[in-house]
Amino acid sequence: MLFDTHVNLHAEQFAGEVDDVIARARAAGVSRFVTICDRLDRYPAVKAIAAANADIWCSVGVHPHYAKDFWSLEAETLVREAADPEVCAIGETGLDQHYGYSDIVLQERSFVEHIHAARETGLPLVVHTREADDLTGDILEREYARGPFRILMHCYTSGERLARRAMDLDAHFSVSGILSFKSATDVRAVLAMVPIERIILETDCPYLAPIPHRGRRNEPAYLVDVCKAYAAHRGLEFEEAARLTTANALNLFNRVS
Repeated sequence: MLFDTHVNLHAEQFAGEVDDVIARARAAGVSRFVTICDRLDRYPAVKAIAAANADIWCSVGVHPHYAKDFWSLEAETLVREAADPEVCAIGETGLDQHYGYSDIVLQERSFVEHIHAARETGLPLVVHTREADDLTGDILEREYARGPFRILMHCYTSGERLARRAMDLDAHFSVSGILSFKSATDVRAVLAMVPIERIILETDCPYLAPIPHRGRRNEPAYLVDVCKAYAAHRGLEFEEAARLTTANALNLFNRVS
């Protein structure tokens, strides 16, 4: 059985279809899900999906794109929401200098508040980083030195240097459908360095549909194809890859049963 650690079931693309999407994933062999919060004003919808399904948990957080919309966010708000047992992670959070939707200073402030919440709650921090490798590494190292916290480098596509810095902080890394893309040579090379016990799987749906679904809306049922790509990448049988990555995910998301 598989564990999809990063889905956006509350996304507009799934309006009116959530039950059908979940049913297809269950039929495909996905037995657990984490639905991700990207804005605090969407958190009630995220939480409602988790509350309505015994096999779904959620995160609470603000994506770096929206740091400007929640510029006054403080860690205590995240900690308070994370008291709900259905919340199993803080984030996603981090830095994104590709689109520049929010000023990098606001992104950094938000990132640090999320780190404080992850440290206080003991929940894993779901980190998004794009075109911000050095600053992301600097912040993670600086804050980790002040007190450890658990890290997931979500949908990792960054470079080798940041990967090694994150591994030194005992980070986990999640593999998405990108691993199956013909053009993703660099991603495959970096992820090959990561110990098998630090790898988990995700779809990041409704984005990044794996081969053979590329170009379509992604959904959790396609986690099977992400696992196939990962198994081929590591020279594993599919069932072994599924077993290992699920065990790793349950170890990281320790509120998930």
